[in-house]
Amino acid sequence: MSDGETAETLGQLLHGTARAWRQKLDQRLKPMGLSQAKWRTLMHLSIAEDALTQAEIAGRLGVEEPTVVTLLHRLEREAWITRTNSPHDRRCKMVLLGRRAQRVIAQIKATADKLRHELLAGIPDSDLQTCMRVLARIRDRAEKDERRESSARQPSARVLAEHNGQTKQGHSIPRKRTFRGVTGGCK
Repeated sequence: MSDGETAETLGQLLHGTARAWRQKLDQRLKPMGLSQAKWRTLMHLSIAEDALTQAEIAGRLGVEEPTVVTLLHRLEREAWITRTNSPHDRRCKMVLLGRRAQRVIAQIKATADKLRHELLAGIPDSDLQTCMRVLARIRDRAEKDERRESSARQPSARVLAEHNGQTKQGHSIPRKRTFRGVTGGCK
């Protein structure tokens, strides 16, 4: 197998394994009224140190924010989550687990743990350790490239100030506060 074929096969194997694992967990959580979108969101909220914004949830799930907003409306209607205004930015909604979710998080974790043990049974620990090291390296490289590309797409605050910080006559506009971000909204 050539290097290109190996890399392609690895990519397909990674994707297929993750998809199959999630589908298996979906089957086991379905009787609890949890779809993949629901349980993944609830798990991200449960492991977060504090409430998350809608944008943070979208980032963790790897989906666009409008998609998450629709999902969060449904989760809130079903009492899985609660949303409150951020004390720091009124444009932000902070998302917390609701009572219903708090009661089932332990069940979700137990179901996921049981499945993990079943799927990994019989695989030597040394093989798992090697696999995890390789996957961590691949992930770190991908995230490093993603951060580099993201920062290249966003102009710095100084460039924005130089471009937008003047009146039509070329006079500087006095600043009332420090520039905090390129995009509007909360993160």
